[in-house]
Amino acid sequence: MALSLLTNLPALNAKRHLADNAITFETAAERLASGKRINKASDDAAGMAISYSLESKIRSMQQASRNARDALSLIQVAEGGMNEVGNILIRIRELAIQAASDSVGDAERAMLHLEATQLGDEVNRIANSTKYLGTNLLNGTSKDFTFQVGIENDEFNRLHYSSAVVDIRPSTLGIDDLSFETTSDAQDSLSSIDSAILRLHIPRAEVGAIQSRIQATIGHLANYEESLTAANSRIRDADLASEATKYVQAQIQQKAAVAVLSQANQVPVLAYKLIEG
Repeated sequence: MALSLLTNLPALNAKRHLADNAITFETAAERLASGKRINKASDDAAGMAISYSLESKIRSMQQASRNARDALSLIQVAEGGMNEVGNILIRIRELAIQAASDSVGDAERAMLHLEATQLGDEVNRIANSTKYLGTNLLNGTSKDFTFQVGIENDEFNRLHYSSAVVDIRPSTLGIDDLSFETTSDAQDSLSSIDSAILRLHIPRAEVGAIQSRIQATIGHLANYEESLTAANSRIRDADLASEATKYVQAQIQQKAAVAVLSQANQVPVLAYKLIEG
């Protein structure tokens, strides 16, 4: 290698490697600090595009899961009202059985009739007061509900529930004119009460079925989100062990490059001494 006062190739070479090592050091430090392998588009342009696409799906899936849980809450409100009405119908039937026997007198039968009437009024109150966010659920005046429980814009990502067909008012169940004032009246009421219980079982079964479906949907969304999050992690997250190794290696190389650069800067001095000598 020729000695020169104007051009110091060893110093330039050492400077170039020092700059490269600085970039490696800064990149490793950034990834260790952020925990992400991709912090800017230049790190991995294609990977960043894929990661953002996955992130949008993950966020949407989290909201879909919340939608499903809200839908489950709505269904549970309706089911709770129907469950209480079912308990009331069982009690009314119990009173009818008691009133249908001549082992009770007219005065006692009148008391049984009074209790049954109050229970019928309670059924009517429950049917007209059970609401979710202001929407009636049990008196047949509601609407068809659509729940977005997926991340795509199609029918396979939605669930539908119609509470418009759910009407458990006493007039609809056929228990609005029950009478226990005589033995025969109480006996005749039994068939009406049994029909009311059967009418109540149909919407209760439908509500139970859609609850099971929503719970299955929530479980599916949780598994789906977990899989997408794992895929996004493999693309976006930094391998801390690898980055820590690169960080230490870059530190050592920087120190070595500084030492070499210091030595390379002595080459012009040697050339000058040659002239001076």
